[in-house]
Amino acid sequence: MDAADPAALEAAARELDGGRIVAIPTDTVYGLAARIDRPAALDAVFAAKDRPPGLALPVLVGRWRQAREVASGWPHAASLLAARFWPGALTVVVPCDSGLGAHLGGGGTSVGLRRPRQRFVQALCRKAGPLATTSANTHGAPPCTTAEEVCEAFGAAVALVVDGGTCDALPSTVVDCTVSPPACLREGAIAWSWIEASLR
Repeated sequence: MDAADPAALEAAARELDGGRIVAIPTDTVYGLAARIDRPAALDAVFAAKDRPPGLALPVLVGRWRQAREVASGWPHAASLLAARFWPGALTVVVPCDSGLGAHLGGGGTSVGLRRPRQRFVQALCRKAGPLATTSANTHGAPPCTTAEEVCEAFGAAVALVVDGGTCDALPSTVVDCTVSPPACLREGAIAWSWIEASLR
């Protein structure tokens, strides 16, 4: 379904509400998305990707309020960086409730949050709630950059594929704000030197 089709937003939200996986175009690559309050759907994302449970699923939000709802704490560094680089290719790792973290994988005490620039995804998050979203690829394989690649890779495991054209930008930069000073977990589209300058 084309992201430009007004019905795509409603269709994607409906599938997510039903606890199913939706593939969406992001401002980096295509992602597999599920609502964070649907544990079975989160398990299905791990299974579809063959993703190790020790690698936590990051979460996309559509507005500031959603970020505060997901996080159990909001370090000052996270505020500085989000104010400077959101919406955009920055993921901040902040504390989260252990109940949520247990379903997202990883250690269960933190969550990576990003507010994307892609307008369809922003609207979907505002409508369906925060979305656990990870790159559309099996673990270790290159990420899918077109809707066609997603269909070929995942087939019936994905309830709906939203076609947003080619998505092949650099991944987000990931900053751990649960430690002081914040640590670079992955340098991506935003240079680490820019992050350091924003924290001074």
